[in-house]
This record gives sequence, structure tokens and C-alpha cells, in this order.
Amino acid sequence: MSTLSLHDWLMSDRPASRRQAAWGRAYGAWCIFLRNRLAVLGLGIVLALVLVALLAPWIAPYSPTVGDLRTTRLLPPSHLFWLGTDDQGRDILSRLIHGSRITLMVVVLVAVLAAPIGLLVGTVAGYAGGMVDAALMRITDIFLAFPRLILALAFVAALGPGIENAVIAIAITAWPPYARMARAETLTIRQTDYIAAVQLIGASPWRIVLHHIMPLCLSSVIVRVTLDMAGIILTAAGLGFLGLGAQPPTPEWGAMIANGRQYVLDQWWVAAAPGAAIFLVSLAFNLVGDGLRDALDPKGIK
Repeated sequence: MSTLSLHDWLMSDRPASRRQAAWGRAYGAWCIFLRNRLAVLGLGIVLALVLVALLAPWIAPYSPTVGDLRTTRLLPPSHLFWLGTDDQGRDILSRLIHGSRITLMVVVLVAVLAAPIGLLVGTVAGYAGGMVDAALMRITDIFLAFPRLILALAFVAALGPGIENAVIAIAITAWPPYARMARAETLTIRQTDYIAAVQLIGASPWRIVLHHIMPLCLSSVIVRVTLDMAGIILTAAGLGFLGLGAQPPTPEWGAMIANGRQYVLDQWWVAAAPGAAIFLVSLAFNLVGDGLRDALDPKGIK
């Protein structure tokens, strides 16, 4: 099959099967995404982060946890230590490379935990209505009333410091926006003829929510999750900065900034390197989310 014929098959207005229709929608979204050069740049940075995290033990030039206080303490960037060393004589580049694993793990776990909870709460509230809707939305409003970092601090203080507890705390505070968005879309979807037809054939409310409403809300949730990943990274870094996230000597980016704040005027590279990494990765996720928002818009896929 030639490239031209494959393109025509994917972009056909009359797909012959569900598989062809699904592949066609995915291909159309991908084409729209590729038109956004900044989104492609962000995707490249995110993929580089994933690659670095996977290959960290092999590409890190030094140990991320062991240094030499006598000979390598607080050295500036050089050909031996590209980003310098910290107050314990550890190579900052190696710590950043290994810290990318923690950052990626936090982002993925929070997304896996928070997004399904918010999606389920929002679709159930929107479809059920009445007292169920009121009760679920008031619980959501309670969580939204507190700043995310402050609420995460409260949960971590109750659970205890550690990266696992930090992930749980961030996930608990991250689901309400997804619930609000899913509820708003469900209120519109439940009035459609499509849902009325499903009800007429005797589908149960749970089947309607799980199999017919949730898939229609999924694209918006994916976009929101991608845009929220920058906030998740910043919240995790904030907890690490305050000593409530990953514990020493784990190379977590927020904890690295906290460790370098006392040297910020003279040995600026100790805090600047992890700060730049957080900025770059957060920007990349925002760019990807902006591109996905355009790509997954049903009006934009032709």
C-alpha cells in the first residue's frame, strides 16, 4: 500500500470498519498535533525525559548519592563535572539524571490515580443528578477550597514524609478539577439521542456511565491531565523542598534546590541546575497539553 493510498484509507469519510474509523481519528489528530511546532518541541523534551529516566544507570557519569567531600565539594561546572558538584561532592548532572526517574514516576502515578477518580466522580454526579450530584459536588468543592500545595502538605504531615506518601497526597488533591470537567460534559451528553437510545434498549445506569459516557469525556480528561502535569511536578518539588517528599540522599529535584539555597549567591549552579530542569520539563508538558487540546478537539479533526 503506497503512502498516498494509506493516507486516503485513514482519512476516508466513509470508513468500512470501526478499526478504520478509530485509526482515522487518531491519524487526523496526529496530523493536527504535528502542525503545532511548539507542541512537537514539547513532545521531544518529554520523550527525552523518558529516555533519560530509562537509561539513567548507564548514562549518568557518576554516582548520584556518593561524593568526595575532600576533593570535589562545590566545584563549578567543568569538563569533568558538566553542571558542577554540590556540598557533598556529588555530581549534579548525575543527580539530575537519576532524579528524572522520580519526577516521571510521580507524574505517572498521580495521573493514574487522580484522573480515573475524578472521571468516575464527575460522570456519576452528572448522570445521576439530584442528591447524588449535590453530595459529590459538595465534597469536590471542599477539596477545591484549599490551595493544592497546602492541602498536600496537610496530607503528607498526616501520612509521614516520603515519596510514596507524597504521591498519595498529590493524587488526593488533584482529582477535583477532573470531576468538575467530567460532570459538565456529562450534563450535556446525557441529553443526547445516543444516550436515550442506550436507555431504551435496557442498559443499566452503571453500564451507560462506564461504557458510553466515560469514553466521550476521556479526551478532555487527557488534555487536562497533560496540562496539569506541570502543576504536579511543581507540587512534588515543593514537598521535596520542604523536606516532606523524597528523603536524602535520594536525588529529587525539589530537595536539590532546597539543598542549594544556602549557596545560591556564590555556588549558584547547585540550585540553578535542578530549577532549570523543573522549568524545562514543566514547560514541555504545557506545550504538549496545548497541542493535544487542538488535536483532540472534534471540530478540528477533518
